[in-house]
Parts: sequence; C-alpha cells; structure tokens
Amino acid sequence: MSAEVVIREATRDDVPTLLGLIAELAEYERAADQARGTPELLDAALFGADPTAEALIAERAGETVGCAIFYRTFSTWECRPGIWLEDLYVRPEHRRGGVGGLLVHRLAQIARSRGYARLEWEALEWNTPALSFYDKLGAILEHEWRTLRLDGDALERVADGSAPGGRS
Repeated sequence: MSAEVVIREATRDDVPTLLGLIAELAEYERAADQARGTPELLDAALFGADPTAEALIAERAGETVGCAIFYRTFSTWECRPGIWLEDLYVRPEHRRGGVGGLLVHRLAQIARSRGYARLEWEALEWNTPALSFYDKLGAILEHEWRTLRLDGDALERVADGSAPGGRS
C-alpha cells in the first residue's frame, strides 16, 4: 500500500461506486437492510438542481478505496454553518494506511476554507476502531447529547397530526 492516496471531489460517474461503498458500510454496521438508496436518489442528492450533500473519493493507484459523504449544517450558537459527516468509509484492506485521516483532513480544510464553525459526526458505540481513530484526531465525544430520529410511520403520524403531542 505504498501508492499515494488522492482525495478528490466525487463526480456523477462515481454514483455507482459510492452506492457500492454505502452498501459495504451498511453491511459493516450490521444494517444492510436499511440501505435503500438508489442511483437516481444519490445522483439527485449530490448533483441535482438542489444538491443536499457532497462527496469525496479516496483513490490509491486509480482504485477507489474510500469515501466521505457530508452536508452543511447550521449552529445557532455559533451563527455559522458546519459540516455533518454522514459517512466516512474506508475499505477494510486499506484501513490503517492513512486514508481515513486524509479524508478527515480534507473535510477540515473544506470547513476552514468556507468559514464553517465545526465538523461533526456520529460513530456507533461498538465501533471501537473508529472511536479510537477519532480520539487520536482530537475529536470530542459528546456524552450529554443523544441523537433522535423520526422516520417511517412515526414521521407520518407526526406529519398528519395523529401522534400524541404532534400537533398543538
């Protein structure tokens, strides 16, 4: 693994590769059944008329070895945007070779160049290799915050007002 790693912005041509990496990540995270995206949806999210996300590709010797998919957030306390790192994935045979660090480095550069306040993400509690990697970067593990989510039927019930507390 001595070849140089190149980090570049994803292009439309990368959509099938990115979907493959997303599927690999979902499998690793024991949630393959939850990865339901399609090439059309990912293309629209990254390159459509109103893009909602961006992606970086990591390549070594012309081979895609990892990616980072991210989007802009907003901090009311800072009154500035930030970056939410949705997915950072490096193929298993390329881990511990600096690829993840280079992807995070490039994201930090993007945040700084855009005047953003922060770079944030989540990691699964059982993913100790990732948590160790992030700790070495100097990332702060937020113990007081919990991620909450409405999706599927729960989102529908709140949207239509049929959930308790879902409408005033």
